[in-house]
Amino acid sequence: MNRINIPNLITGLRILLIPVLVIVFYTAPLDWRYIAAAIVFTVAAITDWLDGYLARKMGQMTPFGAFLDPVADKLIVATSLVLLVEVHASAILAVPALVIVGREIVVSALREWMAHYSERRSVAVSVLGKIKTVFQMIAIILLLGAGPEQSPPVIAGYVLLYISAVLTLWSMFEYLKIAWPDLYSGMKNE
Repeated sequence: MNRINIPNLITGLRILLIPVLVIVFYTAPLDWRYIAAAIVFTVAAITDWLDGYLARKMGQMTPFGAFLDPVADKLIVATSLVLLVEVHASAILAVPALVIVGREIVVSALREWMAHYSERRSVAVSVLGKIKTVFQMIAIILLLGAGPEQSPPVIAGYVLLYISAVLTLWSMFEYLKIAWPDLYSGMKNE
């Protein structure tokens, strides 16, 4: 099957929106840069849903798309969190951002390890992961759009980001639980 299809093009658009997000965030006039950044991120979040929906609906699910989609998600989320940590300059935001980015690194490494060494080979994205993603996307949109001043949307964004961080850890432990028999047997054999 051809790697270039509509869902993969939409995923590619999400990757192309990353530099747009950064440019808008740093160069737009101060009075609307936060809302403009939130709009760019919202478009990216919609493409996250749209590419998967179209891939399933059109029967265009490909190994390349299965690789590219989570990469695009992790890049746009990590970029957004870095921008937000800089602007908010607060441990209140840095802690859940660190948990979310750290978990992505651990789970990516675990998936790679499982592909090579585990009998299970892969772990499907769970409902918990999808819920985590929704909370995370809404939190980032609120935090980007509201800017750094304390306001109800910023507080709501913090709450949703903390919920997302907890769900992130929970889903990471679920992945580790699935992989643990193979990880443990590998440690015994060393």
